[in-house]
Amino acid sequence: MVASSAHVPASRHVVVVGGGIVGLATARELTRRRGYHVTVLEKEPRWAAHQTGHNSGVIHAGLYYRPGSLKARMAVAGNASMLAYAREAGVPATVCGKLVVATSADELPRLRKLAANAEANGVPAELIDPARAREIEPEVSCVAAMHVLSTAIVDYKLICAALVEELDEAGADLRTGSRVRGIRSGASGIDVETDHARIRADALVNCAGLHSDRIARLAGLRPSARIVPFRGEYHELVPERRDLVRGLIYPVPDPRFPFLGVHLTRMTDGSVHAGPNAVLALRREGYRWREFSPRDLADSLRFPGTWRLGRDCWRPGLDEVRRSLSRRRFAESLARLVPAITEADIVSAGAGVRAQALTPAGTLVDDFLIETAPRQVHVLNAPSPAATGSLEIARHVADRLAEALG
Repeated sequence: MVASSAHVPASRHVVVVGGGIVGLATARELTRRRGYHVTVLEKEPRWAAHQTGHNSGVIHAGLYYRPGSLKARMAVAGNASMLAYAREAGVPATVCGKLVVATSADELPRLRKLAANAEANGVPAELIDPARAREIEPEVSCVAAMHVLSTAIVDYKLICAALVEELDEAGADLRTGSRVRGIRSGASGIDVETDHARIRADALVNCAGLHSDRIARLAGLRPSARIVPFRGEYHELVPERRDLVRGLIYPVPDPRFPFLGVHLTRMTDGSVHAGPNAVLALRREGYRWREFSPRDLADSLRFPGTWRLGRDCWRPGLDEVRRSLSRRRFAESLARLVPAITEADIVSAGAGVRAQALTPAGTLVDDFLIETAPRQVHVLNAPSPAATGSLEIARHVADRLAEALG
């Protein structure tokens, strides 16, 4: 990958808030462009502590997303650039492909529409019959399937470790344990106050994920969407049943939601993860039901969009809660894809929390959402496939920052 040759005046100091994969990739992109010095602030004591560190490890192909959208363009390009970066950094990655399976006749129109979407996005994929699907995944059950050829798996924590090493070698100022407490923006620059220091910078890039809307408000913006956290819980197949799944098996997604449904993923270490579901988290970093934040829950409940979403989606939301509380129900969801899976075959494997942007009208923001102000760029919605497209998002953000700097 070749660094951009776009000229930027010397000594522009940029503070990047957030040490997940999007923040680290953005910092890397800026260091590769002439004239930027970068400070990265991460409130946790380690990098990739939240969305990135709880990611399913899939390098997505780009078939789900509306043609022409940022997600579609950046996932398809990101599939190639992430695999290339993994090779350069010596991080294991495997192009394994995946099956998206229709388990009943009423899902066939959606599967065909998904195939048309994949073709429009330039994703290599083909519709196949059940016999061909069982050649790829012998235990799968379906009435038809789509074989997606370019889907891959990787450990994004290792990708982030490589990014951190590259940033350190490039002279970036990397600070963990640095929570942002205040931001003051003026005509001549931006002051960022952390737990330990006050930093004077020329520009700010907000990649704070679960707290991106709060950072935006600290910086003086009124973001168009609010982060509402959804917890996705995972199980995994017990070791002696891992042979039930060779690669990746996904259901046909419900078009009303940006979630892909409970699916099966063989990871780079050979384990097979199942999930995630999607339930409202009671804390922005709430990985269990018992993890509760009065402030975070009040933020969600005071926001009119939460109630409007609940009004429109209470039935599937209730189904997700039931599945969260019952391993039997979780196993039944998996058995629709692979009938041999039973409750005894799965064990709990932790959870992640998705930073989902929601509008006041109760609409889940479907695309990446990036807003700017003078000297500022704010990444306000970057859930999956953000890890896949992170190097592409970084280039887009760097270009937007150049515009914001004038």
